[in-house]
Amino acid sequence: MANILVVDDELGIRDLLWEILNDEGHTVELAENAAQARAARAKERPDLVLLDIWMPDTDGVTLLKEWSSTGLLNMPVIMMSGHATIDTAVEATKIGALAFLEKPITLQKLLKAVEQGLVRNVAPRLASVAPIKPVVMVAETVSMSTVATVASVDAGLQATQNFVLDRPLREARDEFEKAYFEYHLARENGSMTRVAEKTGLERTHLYRKLKQLGVDLTRSKRN
Repeated sequence: MANILVVDDELGIRDLLWEILNDEGHTVELAENAAQARAARAKERPDLVLLDIWMPDTDGVTLLKEWSSTGLLNMPVIMMSGHATIDTAVEATKIGALAFLEKPITLQKLLKAVEQGLVRNVAPRLASVAPIKPVVMVAETVSMSTVATVASVDAGLQATQNFVLDRPLREARDEFEKAYFEYHLARENGSMTRVAEKTGLERTHLYRKLKQLGVDLTRSKRN
């Protein structure tokens, strides 16, 4: 995962971005102004910076110019603003910004922009990721009950689960759903954001569903 620096003078925005990016497994450093951003940049070069344009002391475009002129713009920078004009966005891009996100920032646009920004650093590793193999389902009869065995292989993640079908539909469905969500949590390293995207559920509903099914979220994170 990556080290990401978030620079924004709004506490709510910083907290929201920290929660989302931390949930994705990234290490997130926060700065509320240009001075703190400079200090964070000097301490350790981040893999990516999310930089707000309008800040009280030094605006984001000025800070971007400063990094560019001093040779410190050697990481992807994504600009953010809720009031910037098209000219401002174009200017930031010409200076060296990778992209521009308009506030309020949607989850999908944020994750896509971050992924595109980080692809430069992780491209060699992505080439070695094993392709996803299809899920195989086998039904077998054992004594008086029918058992469905679901075996899945996905980029090194292997799981086999037996489901007893000779039981009430609700119980069988709950057992399957629990295994389904545990599989996706393990595959996404416990990231609720990505599991919500994969399963098509809103995060609040997903949390409620996992709690209802008795899924151990701490165990998923460890795995």
